[in-house]
Amino acid sequence: MSKIKLLSIAVIGLLAINITVVAFLLLKQPPHPREGRQGPGKESMPPMEQTGPKNIIVDKLHFDKEQTAQYESLIEQHQVIMKSLNDSIKDAKNDLYLSLTNENFTGKDSLIAILGLLQRQVELTHYDHFAAIKKLCKPNQLENYAALTKELARFFAPPKNDGPPPPRH
Repeated sequence: MSKIKLLSIAVIGLLAINITVVAFLLLKQPPHPREGRQGPGKESMPPMEQTGPKNIIVDKLHFDKEQTAQYESLIEQHQVIMKSLNDSIKDAKNDLYLSLTNENFTGKDSLIAILGLLQRQVELTHYDHFAAIKKLCKPNQLENYAALTKELARFFAPPKNDGPPPPRH
């Protein structure tokens, strides 16, 4: 067998493997972020998963009714901003991966830069949200707030996915 024929077979084999991997990645749906958090089995979830961040913050900071109402208003504002940012991130990611169809990947660097700026804005929005919560606290609640800040990373950590992805339907 000549070297050219052997090389051709190797290239075709690698191309077939690459196409298979790309098809698998494109056709595989990521698990829904809220999947498995409702319904049966909820009792076995950690307390934060059962009650949600809002109730944990209200409980840990011992907010009264007025503070809770102000906090709910902050949550609504935060959710509006986060929805807008998440939509922008989704659009930028779609544009980024659509650029793969171009031979020279035009616009890739600017789209990645935009994604970086959007992610920065997400983190600033979360930070500002918790700074606003601190302003709601009375002086006797600030010690509880300080303890809460040590747990904040858990609020924004992606959900653990220890098992295989759910089957596609």
